[in-house]
Amino acid sequence: MPLAVLLLIGALVLGASIGPAGRITGANWHLIWTVRMPRVVLAALVGAMLSVAGASYQGAFGNPLADPYLLGVAAGSGLGATIVFVVGRASTSGWLIDPLPLASFVGGLVAVFVTYLIGSAFGTTRSSLTLVLAGVAITSLASAIQTFVLYRNSEVIREVYSWILGRLSTASWRDVRLVTPYIVGSCIVLLLHRRHLDILRVGDEEAASLGMQVGRVRLIVVVAATLGTAAAVSVSGLIGFVGIVVPHAVRMMAGASYRRLLPLTILLGAAFLILTDIPGRVLTHGSETPIGVVTAFFGAPFFIIVLMRRRLGDEGSQ
Repeated sequence: MPLAVLLLIGALVLGASIGPAGRITGANWHLIWTVRMPRVVLAALVGAMLSVAGASYQGAFGNPLADPYLLGVAAGSGLGATIVFVVGRASTSGWLIDPLPLASFVGGLVAVFVTYLIGSAFGTTRSSLTLVLAGVAITSLASAIQTFVLYRNSEVIREVYSWILGRLSTASWRDVRLVTPYIVGSCIVLLLHRRHLDILRVGDEEAASLGMQVGRVRLIVVVAATLGTAAAVSVSGLIGFVGIVVPHAVRMMAGASYRRLLPLTILLGAAFLILTDIPGRVLTHGSETPIGVVTAFFGAPFFIIVLMRRRLGDEGSQ
């Protein structure tokens, strides 16, 4: 844990020190505070939330490859953002709240709510599997609607895909204040349920025999993780692989117990996204590489390694 804290502090300092505003000096401190620091803090919040949400989903569903977007948050948020781009942000410039994160947040929550309605209505004893399948169906439906809208409004395709690939370049202290209550609240709820996630590792029937209300615990964990994920996505766009890479990396280093896993994923997830945001700022000239591209560059090979390790482990146990 102390090493994770030190890594996060180092990432915060490095993230604040690198960028177009130059080194941190008295002359440019105001520029750094108003431009660079909101981006670093927002990256920490989003990275922590996506990481702990991924670990929580994996524990709640007993699937180590589950990610924070499992129940349709990404598709719903993308559809909400697309509608705002089509309507035109200029026409909503007088709103008290920026409609883009608002529509993304609401879209993600609506998608998950519909997923839960369908999963509960047709769920049997394997309710978690039914819920995942319902999430796949809602994701496909929302993506189809988004594609149709973009087909009819091709002039906003560039803006929409820029948002979908993830971006922190427009981060402000307003965005930080907007999502902090949701992310902090979600993380607290998930940390309070880490012991329950450890019990779920033995299976639903065994957990129920130990006196745990499996359905209630799973619902609380999924709702908390989804609420925080929707808030994070609403200001950062869709940033993939964070919710898979960080939890698995922590498991390799510290074991599978959620009592250690969740706190470490929060710290290392925050550090991971801060550090992966740096290459996008400095490697290209004139424009930034979307952070979703950078995380995919690191995440895809790691994901393949995880799959290979799991296959080798399964073969070794036979």
